[in-house]
Amino acid sequence: MGKIAQGVLGGFSGKVGNIVGGTWKGIDYMRIKPANVSNPKTQGQLDQRSKFSTVLKFLQPLTDFLKVGFKLYAIKMTQFNSAMSYNLNNAITGTYPNFTIDYTKALVSRGSLVGAAGAAAASSSAGVVEFTWTDNSGSGNALGTDKALLVVYNATKGYAVYDSAGASRATQAQNLTVPSDFSGDSVEAFIGFVSEDGKEVANSVYIGSVTVA
Repeated sequence: MGKIAQGVLGGFSGKVGNIVGGTWKGIDYMRIKPANVSNPKTQGQLDQRSKFSTVLKFLQPLTDFLKVGFKLYAIKMTQFNSAMSYNLNNAITGTYPNFTIDYTKALVSRGSLVGAAGAAAASSSAGVVEFTWTDNSGSGNALGTDKALLVVYNATKGYAVYDSAGASRATQAQNLTVPSDFSGDSVEAFIGFVSEDGKEVANSVYIGSVTVA
């Protein structure tokens, strides 16, 4: 039962119906007690949990990389949580329980720096993925000194290899060495850029799937 402290116009403490009253730091407050959830596993909840798990599986191997890739969007949240939010809202495809990542819509870096142009990836040597791109410095805010953000993601093994301060935009190429047991696996390749001073980041570009030699 609730108790009125200062007459009918004052605050109260306790519970009246589904209204809970109390005081915090001298301030009276009232809040509505949430209704009990009779079925915590509605289809909507199952969908959301499955989507969350799908994105989590994709991003967890990139946790340290995302500290650079999403640092400009870590506003009142971590870089990882920012990346989770973006990809949950934009990169999920399929229906429950078969949700997957649409890599063409996924981002592993995000920002307003001009992104990669003419990017490609291949693997002609064992344990190596070769990235190439066009030097588009001078286009907007792109500079030849911008550093490549490179990602090779192996969905089968749940593992990623990346470089968060790679070759310069003007260099136009860089190789990433991957584990020997990647041989024969199909991996997903992404490229982005970060300015030399680290203050600007580009949206990543999904290059495509590459079979590792």
